[in-house]
Amino acid sequence: MRVGTNLVAAALGGVLLVTASACGGADGAGDSDAPAGSLPEVKADPEAVKLLPADLQEGGTITMAADLHYPPTSFLDKDNKTPIGYNVDIAKLLGQTLGLEVEVKNVTWDGVIPGIAAGRYDFTATNMSPTPERLEVLDMITYWEAGSSLIVEKGNPEDLSLADQSVCGRKISVMTGSTQQETYLPEISQTCEANGEDAVEAVVLPNVQGALTQLASKRIDGVFSDTSQLGWAAKQQPEAFELLSPQYAKKEGDSIVALGLAKDSALTPALHAAMQSLMDGEAYQAALDRWGLGSGAIPTSQVLK
Repeated sequence: MRVGTNLVAAALGGVLLVTASACGGADGAGDSDAPAGSLPEVKADPEAVKLLPADLQEGGTITMAADLHYPPTSFLDKDNKTPIGYNVDIAKLLGQTLGLEVEVKNVTWDGVIPGIAAGRYDFTATNMSPTPERLEVLDMITYWEAGSSLIVEKGNPEDLSLADQSVCGRKISVMTGSTQQETYLPEISQTCEANGEDAVEAVVLPNVQGALTQLASKRIDGVFSDTSQLGWAAKQQPEAFELLSPQYAKKEGDSIVALGLAKDSALTPALHAAMQSLMDGEAYQAALDRWGLGSGAIPTSQVLK
């Protein structure tokens, strides 16, 4: 089912990229990037099910749109077909809580919101921050807390840090439409210029693995993105990349991320109730822990409009 809306749609040789989609072909078939073990069984929550539109209360399918190039939250397994990651797990757990099937669609980041607006997808779980601009066109349901970090070449030869002026004038990659591109890197550049330094040279790319390729080939100096993605890259390729500390110092609350649905979607109340039901049980924390994201748990889900 696709809930309707009146919303107007406002390879580099020797370097193994960290996402399964970069592994290519059938060579990885049978292997898996997914952690071993399974999540706790989740049964349908009658109170959440009652909030669904009538035609879904006896079951059905809803669609979740995600750009599957962002390990460990949303990516493809080594078969290049199977969606895996924390966001995929949480979407499926939400479906189980509502007695529904969830079909995960691989959609480029900048196509997610327009696709939801056009009614092609029901919701997204893509580490999306609830910015004022997004809240103009989406209902958003908070579901965990992330951070932003800088990854550089192993050994940090340029001695870069997000905690000082060392990134001023440097080529730093950010992802298209991310809060790093839209908010945080401009903030850093403003500080640079206020202190008489050159602004950061933003290199805007569509996904993290493309940015890591450019970093490995020394075309950029660093990649500024979600800590979860960059931590995974550093773990997978410790000989190539180094995740720097500290994370970017955001304002309080700016690390929260949220599901996105069409404005005033008929699914919003049910998905919110299902998310809180998961948080009140074991599966929510288990899903985060499964991907090394346990510190991002939050106790209460909110609907933001």
